[in-house]
Amino acid sequence: MNTLTVHNPATGAQIAELPADDAASVAAKARRARAAQPAWAAVPMAERKACITRFRAGIVAELDALAAVMTRETGKPLKMSRNELNGLLGRIDFFLAEVGGATGTQTVFNEGGMTEQIEHTPLGVVANISAWNYPWFVGGNVFIPALLTGNAVLYKPSEYAAMSGLAMARLLHAAGVPQDVFIPLIGGGAVGAALMEQKIDGLFFTGSHATGAKIAQALGPRLVKLQLELGGKDPTYVSEDANVKNAAESLADGAMYNTGQSCCSVERIYVHEKIYDAFVTAFLETVKTFKTGDPMSEDTYIGAITRAPQLDVLDAQVADAKAKGATLLAGGKRGAGPGNWYEPTVFGNVNHSMELMREESFGPLIGIQKVSGDAEAVKLMNDTRYGLTAGMFTPDEARAKALLAQVSAGSVYWNCCDRVSPRLPWSGYGDSGVGLTLSTYGIQTFTRPKAWHLRQA
Repeated sequence: MNTLTVHNPATGAQIAELPADDAASVAAKARRARAAQPAWAAVPMAERKACITRFRAGIVAELDALAAVMTRETGKPLKMSRNELNGLLGRIDFFLAEVGGATGTQTVFNEGGMTEQIEHTPLGVVANISAWNYPWFVGGNVFIPALLTGNAVLYKPSEYAAMSGLAMARLLHAAGVPQDVFIPLIGGGAVGAALMEQKIDGLFFTGSHATGAKIAQALGPRLVKLQLELGGKDPTYVSEDANVKNAAESLADGAMYNTGQSCCSVERIYVHEKIYDAFVTAFLETVKTFKTGDPMSEDTYIGAITRAPQLDVLDAQVADAKAKGATLLAGGKRGAGPGNWYEPTVFGNVNHSMELMREESFGPLIGIQKVSGDAEAVKLMNDTRYGLTAGMFTPDEARAKALLAQVSAGSVYWNCCDRVSPRLPWSGYGDSGVGLTLSTYGIQTFTRPKAWHLRQA
């Protein structure tokens, strides 16, 4: 029997050994999902909503225990694990409130005996290869609207969040979702590859650009609906009229929250030359307050790096920045073991020849670059192959809107950062991916529009 060994990234200790899938079990589960989907689609919307409502209640009842599991397997500070679960509740509420209106049949023309309608039908079997950094958020963005709209879901959690994935399945089944309508798949890349070989109607992936490109290449000829939520190198510009203290505190949190392991973490900061020194001072003062320690401790802010290989990425970016003349202002090396630790690291005097200003860091590492004004800021913000989020700090709303309108990014922020709302679509430009989740558009993405032409005899 295949197994998946789970380690605590904060200690290196083994915490579980889970039964894992292989190609044969993935194929069998895909057949089960295919067979079960039509009956689930025929269940009235009210009953499907009732199942998700009970799932929500199950999360509330077990929230502390679920948070502890997430922290143990990902290294995320416990408080942030609770924040994720509490935040998911609002997303569930949004999906429950909006699914009916977003997918109800629309009559768009009715004249002279001819009626035209748009019906939203389920995709069918949805495959979801999910992420470890926000397992409940990222997974819930897909499987909750997918289930509400009548799809069956083959859910592969990241091997770094498999225990959370199994908890999702357990709670969904207890809430009334049939076992063959939501099926977890446990394992690493080989299981994901086997999933892609199945007869599926949509594949929703969250992860790196490199893996996303391979998925697109594999599934492109089959014309399967494909949605890829990939990386980011998210910039923010602090103008000369910004409140320096507020901007520094917000951006330090935006860069370091979840130990910098967020696709929308602030990864590049551009500061007007007139306030650069003051901003850097305030930024460092804030970072110094972030406590690194046991992720299970209530006052820990910087947790463990979930994936050990990422430590090499961070080391390489630090070495590259130093070699090219950047000024190391804080951190710059791994923390003491055991476990995967990296100090909160800040560089000044950076430029775009350096990897930390071009490639995703996905850790507690940030570069701060001085700019002469708005024009240079826009040029540098757009000097990237990614386009997930971007922001600006200034008291002038009109100026911020005019500047951010020129930036290629799916989400833009004025005087805030690192924020996701269920009411707004989550999408990206360039190598940040294709497709979207969240908002009513993110509900409709799990359906096919069917056009009805109805003429009275």
